[in-house]
Amino acid sequence: MSPLSRLQLVMIGALLLSFSLVPLAHSQTPPDVAAAHLDEVPRTSAEIARIRDVTRLTADFSAPEPFEANSGGGATVRARTTADAFSQASGNMAFERELDFKVGDGLFRKLWVSSPSSTLVSDGLGPLFNARSCQACHLKDGRGHPPEGPQDDAVSIFLRVSVPSAQDAPLSEIEAFLAGIGDDSPRTRPDPVYGGQMQDFATAGHAAEYRFDVRYTEQTLALSGGETAVLRVPTYRAADLGYGPLAPGAMLSPRVAPQMIGLGLLEAIAAGDILALADPDDADGDGISGRAQKVWSFEHNRPMLGRFGLKAGAPTVREQSAAAFAGDIGISSPIFPAAFGDCTEAQTDCRAAPDGTSGSPEATEIGADGLGLVTFYARNLGVPARRDVADPQVLRGKQVFYDTGCTACHQPKFVTARLRGQPEQSFQLIWPYTDLLLHDMGPGLADNRPEGRATGSEWRTAPLWGIGLTQTVSGQQSYLHDGRARTLLEAVLWHGGEALPHRQQVIDMPPADRAALIRYLESL
Repeated sequence: MSPLSRLQLVMIGALLLSFSLVPLAHSQTPPDVAAAHLDEVPRTSAEIARIRDVTRLTADFSAPEPFEANSGGGATVRARTTADAFSQASGNMAFERELDFKVGDGLFRKLWVSSPSSTLVSDGLGPLFNARSCQACHLKDGRGHPPEGPQDDAVSIFLRVSVPSAQDAPLSEIEAFLAGIGDDSPRTRPDPVYGGQMQDFATAGHAAEYRFDVRYTEQTLALSGGETAVLRVPTYRAADLGYGPLAPGAMLSPRVAPQMIGLGLLEAIAAGDILALADPDDADGDGISGRAQKVWSFEHNRPMLGRFGLKAGAPTVREQSAAAFAGDIGISSPIFPAAFGDCTEAQTDCRAAPDGTSGSPEATEIGADGLGLVTFYARNLGVPARRDVADPQVLRGKQVFYDTGCTACHQPKFVTARLRGQPEQSFQLIWPYTDLLLHDMGPGLADNRPEGRATGSEWRTAPLWGIGLTQTVSGQQSYLHDGRARTLLEAVLWHGGEALPHRQQVIDMPPADRAALIRYLESL
């Protein structure tokens, strides 16, 4: 398989795998989905029982739970009141490891330049790209900004693209395995010209692929107590196409860059604990049918549990980082070594452009060491401590959150695996408020674009830790996969599908309870 086809596969997400998932509640990680890159210490039976007790949902809302303020366990950091709130190293990091974190921070902020250049360690940008640095999308390590309308430049948002693939279309051997031949789910491929991701910038002499265009209409929703909420309904378009029309049936999906905190802790959750929460057939009858995403790891050459990305299309922080370097910046790495990034065979000038591999012993624009430092940085961006956990309104909001059933998807807490070599993430009680599973969110949020096991209306449950600091870090609020929601209440009211009954409860509840719910979310 060519390097480009590897990248294209990851750009359209993990494709369907044909083996089953076996949930094991708080038990050892099943070997077929164990994190191949982590050195896990098996849990003892006593530890399994202890973890089961400590992660059980509470029914007492009179006071905070033990350690509830420490969202990231021992890795929790002080909640700053500045835009640097998401840019601190894990609170339990040893002094001698802080240098790696700081160097990784420098690489995360680094501005890449086009080739040829005298700065051989910084060239290789593009030729097609969305940003010149990681920080340019993940502003201050937080969420990106969507444009406010058709006249605004898109900030930290891009379009994924794929086209339907006929069930009888020829596939390579690995594509056939990944697609799970015989599965009823639709298959998709990258656009033959634009690839799997559309880039709105290009280096000198090359045309950008498109201009991001969004139009909003407003929809007023009546709430109990005479209150109302105004929801923005977006319509997206790839305007000013630089390489001709998209393929017939092209499916576009907007993506705002998510916040970066706590990624290493999410990676350290035992796969078995995630699978224990999956209920694809809704066997318990609660209307929630969380499904695990299975992906192919191009680094480890094996299937793994998907955790990262808005549809859980990447298995590890390192692989997600490498895919972002390739698709967002056009920088090759040992995992995705194509120096021309997401340029397709139809974009011949793009493929023939100078690259930044000269002088690199690995013939990639960022080497294994550099990628490792960025990965270490991303794994160790600390989760800020909770605020006002004992405030009476916050405690009331917590009860509303639990009673409304939000915890069915936004699982409050886990205990991470014991890990050799990763003391910051090892055996920590964390409060991420996610199950890392795929859920049907209904037609209102659907992008109608399948990605791996995820249908066009399924999304991974977003972690909620740190969400109350969005305004502090980003200078504005924008939530959900495309940033359409301008407040936390708007984000809640966009929930549909499996969450539709819970949304209706929020609409119908007394205004004081609704305010308490939002106050609780703001404390996370």
